[in-house]
Amino acid sequence: MHLIEITNTNIPELRIYQQLRDNAFTDDNSFIADSAKVVNMLLKTDLHVKSILATPEYYDEFEELIKRKNIPQLFVATKQLMQTIVGHKVHQNVMMHGTRPEQTALEHLDDNIIMLDNITSTENVGSIARSAAALGVNSYLLPIQGPHPFGRRALRVSMGHMSMLKTHLYQDIGATLTKLKEHGYTIIAAEITPDSIPLSNIEVPKKWVLLMGHEGHGISQEILNLCDKIVNIEMMPNIKSFNVAVAASILMYTFKNK
Repeated sequence: MHLIEITNTNIPELRIYQQLRDNAFTDDNSFIADSAKVVNMLLKTDLHVKSILATPEYYDEFEELIKRKNIPQLFVATKQLMQTIVGHKVHQNVMMHGTRPEQTALEHLDDNIIMLDNITSTENVGSIARSAAALGVNSYLLPIQGPHPFGRRALRVSMGHMSMLKTHLYQDIGATLTKLKEHGYTIIAAEITPDSIPLSNIEVPKKWVLLMGHEGHGISQEILNLCDKIVNIEMMPNIKSFNVAVAASILMYTFKNK
């Protein structure tokens, strides 16, 4: 394992760690991950890793794991020097520069899909991914205009479990729902409406898509009209809703165990 000790913080290969912010990507689909738990999980996958920037302590602890990957550049620095390179305070002792995976084609997603409509919170994108991986819902369908699943914060909140999911980014939700129906999926939207079905009463088919809406506005009537069923989670009086990530977890667990 050849470590490159940093003596010049202005070398081109290090600029990516400062320039690539949470939801930005380069032409070559680069992403940045941080924290040992996330980086270590990604190192166990087939993702292409371009470089690691870490403290000597990280390399000492995880030498065997790092050796399993053919990583071109392993930069070593103190945490103080890492902060100089990235331009802000860092709480972790490792960062990784990788290439995000290719999307999975719509027709190659699994029988159970969690789908987001207009979710704006990167944290929710990551939290839902972590729950999906834990519950065995291995396909993740997201709008191309929203937070990317391989954004730095989404990866961190997912604890790296984003890498376990098949992901697909769609352009047009109406056209995508139509295609999913053609492939035999039942579209079930999570929303509170006069005719929504209580979760305890819903019949779950073999192939389903669970559609979660915007954190504040929910799912529009136009989109609800395209769905096969609408489900709501029974709650105590005067409680309007769950956080979308919490609701998604409850719904996915129930759907998988019906």
